[in-house]
Amino acid sequence: MTDQGITRRQFVRDSVAAAAAAGLTATYTVHAGNPDKADTGKIVNYNPDMEYRRCGRTGLMVSAVCLGGHWKRMDTIVSGVSFRGKISDAKLDDPDFAKNRRDVVSRCIERGINYVDACTGPEIIAYTGALKGRRDKMHIGYSWYTRESWSKEHRTLKAMQAALDDGMKQAGLDYVDIWRLSLLNTSGMHTDREVEEAMAALDWAKKTGRARFTGISSHDRPHIKKLIEKYPDHIEVVLTPYTAKTKTVSDESGLWATMQKHDVGWFGIKPFANNSLFKGDSTPGNPHAEGDNRLARLAIRYILCNPAITAPIPGLITVGHVDNVALAVKERRELDVDEKAELDRAMQRAWANLPREYQWLRDWEYV
Repeated sequence: MTDQGITRRQFVRDSVAAAAAAGLTATYTVHAGNPDKADTGKIVNYNPDMEYRRCGRTGLMVSAVCLGGHWKRMDTIVSGVSFRGKISDAKLDDPDFAKNRRDVVSRCIERGINYVDACTGPEIIAYTGALKGRRDKMHIGYSWYTRESWSKEHRTLKAMQAALDDGMKQAGLDYVDIWRLSLLNTSGMHTDREVEEAMAALDWAKKTGRARFTGISSHDRPHIKKLIEKYPDHIEVVLTPYTAKTKTVSDESGLWATMQKHDVGWFGIKPFANNSLFKGDSTPGNPHAEGDNRLARLAIRYILCNPAITAPIPGLITVGHVDNVALAVKERRELDVDEKAELDRAMQRAWANLPREYQWLRDWEYV
């Protein structure tokens, strides 16, 4: 046994079993309160007040809302803490920041949230630190994007192998539940050889027990669709944008249809459109807090109306934010006419307020 409670070898064994069982549970969902009396014994950190969804053919049962890695607006809570992966290693040791992350992770665990996704080095270090001593309570999605295909010097199998081993060592991880490589956003940005190297890295990680399951993240639909079709055995999970404006295309031309065909788990980033959905700035006691919390719940409910998506993964910076999204899971799922009109107005405002660097979110209105 390791300090995380299970060895890499055991996870290789258990992952094979989960994959085999996945084919028997293609539509398996445990709704909040578990009205169907489904077997919950194998759900990590099960809470009867949380809904759980099957993460594609991985067979993992994942909470219907999860913890995203980003801590945008953290400077409204902890002075001097920024985002975008530029936070220094010294700042990670800031006691107020460390307490905030541990408190948020603790509340996630209390609410039955069982997956955290990290995509920068600082996020990986922060969340593994916050999970120390309770690794068995949450699945970890791992990507250190600056040491993966985003960086030209890390586009070889050897470089990605070394980077994963070093990153896991720094984080004190014996394995990750999902290694989802961050790929550049269009096929033209990578050579065929670079893509092959990336897929070889995923294959190596899974076969050696470093990753239970593997996948990719990208912001380009045709790129993701093409890769799933070409490398279906390697891409078990994808991360894509999914906002309160996103709709699925039912015909075979859409990415959604390809993910359904290959039974791919699906996590949605940017559910609040880079926080453009909100009027307030997340400062404690700001006058828009109640309205912003309501809009956040409306957005989560809207997204969860699509049974194909595993979970949205918002960045949450306070325990109150955790409570709010957990409440959304328990609320009536379908939006009524007035709620839909309210959310539509808010998203029109969000679209108008999108910063230039996030205009690409508009491309994710149809999947």
